[in-house]
Amino acid sequence: MPKAYPAEFRHRAIALVRAGRKVPVVAADLQISDAVLRRWVRQDRIDKGEIPGIATAESAELRKARKRIRELEQELEILKIASKFLGEEAPHPKGFTR
Repeated sequence: MPKAYPAEFRHRAIALVRAGRKVPVVAADLQISDAVLRRWVRQDRIDKGEIPGIATAESAELRKARKRIRELEQELEILKIASKFLGEEAPHPKGFTR
C-alpha cells in the first residue's frame, strides 16, 4: 500500500510546483517520486476546475455511494436466501390470509 502523506505536506509540494519550480527538483528535495507529485498537481488542477476530471470531493462521494450499494446488495441477497429457507416462495394453502 502506498505511503500516506499528510495533506499539509501535499499542499506545500503543490505550491512549490505552482510557484514555478520543476517537478523533478521538488520531488527530489522532498524525497518523493516524480509520478506522485505529478498526480498531486494534476488532481489539484482538477479540483480547481482548470482541467476536466473527477474532483476529490466527488470521488469520495462516489466511493461512499458504491460502498453503500454493495452493502444493500449483500443485504438483499441474504434476505433472498432467508426467504427461500423459510419457505416464503412456496404456495400458500387455501385460506391463508397472510
